[in-house]
Amino acid sequence: MNTRIAARRSVLLLALAAAMAPALAQKNPAAAAAPALNWPTKPIRLVVGFPAGSSPDLVARTIAEPLARELGQPVIVENKVGAGGNIAADFVTKATDDHTIGTLINGNMTIAKLLNPRVPYDPIKDLQPISLIGTAPVLLAAPATTPFKNAQEFFLAARNGGDKWSYGSPGVGTVGHIGMELLKTKTNMDPVHVPYPGNPQVIQALITNQIQLALLPPGLANAQIKAGKLKAVGVTSQARSPLVPEYPSLQEQGILGFQLEIWTAAAAPKSMPKPIVERLSKAISEIARSQDVRGKLFQQGWQTAGTNAEGLANRIKHDTAILGGVIMMRGIKAE
Repeated sequence: MNTRIAARRSVLLLALAAAMAPALAQKNPAAAAAPALNWPTKPIRLVVGFPAGSSPDLVARTIAEPLARELGQPVIVENKVGAGGNIAADFVTKATDDHTIGTLINGNMTIAKLLNPRVPYDPIKDLQPISLIGTAPVLLAAPATTPFKNAQEFFLAARNGGDKWSYGSPGVGTVGHIGMELLKTKTNMDPVHVPYPGNPQVIQALITNQIQLALLPPGLANAQIKAGKLKAVGVTSQARSPLVPEYPSLQEQGILGFQLEIWTAAAAPKSMPKPIVERLSKAISEIARSQDVRGKLFQQGWQTAGTNAEGLANRIKHDTAILGGVIMMRGIKAE
């Protein structure tokens, strides 16, 4: 009898200890932060869903070196290209080594599952926000040979072109795709969507007149415009953007109610312990806001955000509603 009583007491004590663990962790921050004390223990893998030279890739390589100095371990950028960045995002969600994070874009962290229920991950359930790194309006660009003086003339030509015109994007569900579908509703044009592996390929298709228009990151498009290889129609900010102040906005050219931003952010798998995510959030947000990195991001065509995890979570919620509405309104499905 005494043995049974002792056994029952042991079980009760273990259950009580398990129940009290979260409260004790809250009372003892040092205990809660323990997983981060000896982390990282090996190189950090920073996964990007687009090719080398693309905007997310440039951002990842910009923050990799200062992040390595901050964490005391190498930060290795890996490009896992395809499915509009969703292959990389899925890879991040499945990582269990606590040393893998991703540099992802709007679509990967908002409407991936809404666009295609077969996507193997759920952005809300399977990813943890770390930091919103940079934002930018996009720039509507056309081949340099396209004859127009302003946005109104361009959209008149696009409407006349109907489905004989086509536009490029870095893939189904990217802002270049969903944003153009929204723009189509504002302008009554109807170009056909042509997906590419990344924006460098979209730009090349524009230059060679394989497609007639595309929404591009200003940092990538501007150099080609200045070289006379592309032509700017306008930017998607409410007024002229400090990133490319020489180009008028679509809004000021009469395309009312159309504003759109792209963004890039750092995210972790849901399995990564909170103290590690908090350490990464603090490090990456401070790095993004530092004078040196801020300047580099600006040259790449980004306005620095450098938010904490909560700031990114709020942006995800906002954009999921906006972009999700376009998907429903236009009946967009993944190919």
